[in-house]
Amino acid sequence: MHALTGDAHAHGYEGAGHATRGWWNPLIGPGAPIDTDEFFVVCLNVLGGCQGTTGPSSLAPDGRPYGSRFPWITPRDQVAVEVALADSLGIQKWAAVIGGSMGAMRVLEWAVGYPERVGLAVVIAVGAYATAEEIGLSATQNRVILADPHFYDGDYYDKEMGPTEGLRIARELGQISYRSELEFHRRFHRKPQGDEDPLHGGRYAIESYLQHHGEKLMDRFDANTYLVLSTAMNHHDVGRNRGGMAEALSRISADVVIGGISTDRLYPLRLQYELSEMIPQARGVEVIASLDGHDAFLTETEAVGKLIRRALLG
Repeated sequence: MHALTGDAHAHGYEGAGHATRGWWNPLIGPGAPIDTDEFFVVCLNVLGGCQGTTGPSSLAPDGRPYGSRFPWITPRDQVAVEVALADSLGIQKWAAVIGGSMGAMRVLEWAVGYPERVGLAVVIAVGAYATAEEIGLSATQNRVILADPHFYDGDYYDKEMGPTEGLRIARELGQISYRSELEFHRRFHRKPQGDEDPLHGGRYAIESYLQHHGEKLMDRFDANTYLVLSTAMNHHDVGRNRGGMAEALSRISADVVIGGISTDRLYPLRLQYELSEMIPQARGVEVIASLDGHDAFLTETEAVGKLIRRALLG
């Protein structure tokens, strides 16, 4: 299960339709933690995305992009689409459903909503619900996109320019929350960018880093998709209409492995410990020590790989 700006390209190289390498390349393949000699791996583009599954940039039946007409959705809606895919493939039960961040929200929705169809749930760097801070951070990023003069209420696909600047700044704000303060301190401190002088109009190194990440996303992502998916993440709440979180999580029958990151300020460890306390089958919380913050579920491939390998071996 991929995260906010990921897609179905979990493993592989750059090529047609894929501007970057697979987001979990080291973890998938023959002899890898997710061993393709042992398992058939399915990764799909999430509902609302911009890399295949229907999203705001997809063409509606009238031949025009959905744009502002695309509905607001939740992780539960996204999993309903994934269930339909599993049905069409004839898959009655997954050996494991694995994901981090937004992907882990959908892992939980699978395990709670379709317990008989999940053998193992590996939940990394998420909680049972979106916290007030998470909602605030996402909503603020969204408002930056909405304020871009080229947003055109979401119907910008036939315009000369879309809200690329708003998307870039939103990503920069998000990137701050994906990493840790200590990593930024050790990596950038107060260093200038190259030979630039911040006291005379130049940038600090951290500014250049954030701009780079914003520009990378701007080149490959859709602003409406960012709005739809980040809003869906804000609606994450496994207890909604299920009698509360404890009642919902008690429905899980799969084995559950929970991973958290020591410096994650977006989904702090307390959220993983809450999950562990409320899920009867949970094996506790495996803490990944890293300075990389929330992004460690992508960057700490050795530690995450060991967690997944142990989970799959039982």
